[in-house]
Formats: sequence, structure tokens, C-alpha cells
Amino acid sequence: QLQLVESGGGLVQPGGSLRLSCAASGSPLGYHAIGWFRQAPGKEREGVSCISRSDGSTYYADSVKGRFTISRDNAENTVYLQMNSLKPEDTGVYYCAAPPSWGTCSHEAEYWGQGTQVTVSS
Repeated sequence: QLQLVESGGGLVQPGGSLRLSCAASGSPLGYHAIGWFRQAPGKEREGVSCISRSDGSTYYADSVKGRFTISRDNAENTVYLQMNSLKPEDTGVYYCAAPPSWGTCSHEAEYWGQGTQVTVSS
């Protein structure tokens, strides 16, 4: 069974950068599309980005396009989210998640990490 663990969150000033990591175990990461989600206090969880299992296609929410970059290293069983030009509204708990191995970025996630806190504040 796929298990996911996020890391790399923290406190950063507006305009700064962070790189989040999503490490997989229990199943090869290359079998799964991987998405990043976030949830701010008092708000619903929203999808941020996703990278496909097959051809590495990437998808981004409009709010992060041009600032965030998702990538995967199947050899390291890790997916990354490089976040640049961070804004206070990027604050929240960031989760990585994966659909079943047959799924794509359009399918509901079945596996979730525990989340990592990102706080953008001066």
C-alpha cells in the first residue's frame, strides 16, 4: 500500500521560496499520478498541482501558475513542489495525495500524506 510523507514546510517571508517533498513508500511512486493540495484555516481544501503517471504532464491551479513547479524523481520515489514568489494567501497545510495506480490527475485521491505547514508572513 502506498504511503506518502510530506516535508519541507516552514515559515517564509512574502516573495520567498520553499521546496516541498513528498516521499513514497510501499509502492513505486512511478505507478501513480501525484497531486498537491492545500487547506487554509477556515477554507476548503483545494488542488494546487498534479503530475501524471505516464508522460509527466503537469497541471496547476490558476492561483499558482508561473510560481509553482511540480516535478518527480521516480528513482528517488519523491515528488517535489517548488514554490517561488510566495504570497500570504499561499499559507496553509499542504498535502500530497495519489489516486489508485490506474487513476489519473482527474481521479479522486485515495492515498494522502499527513501534511506540512506552510506559513507566508512578514
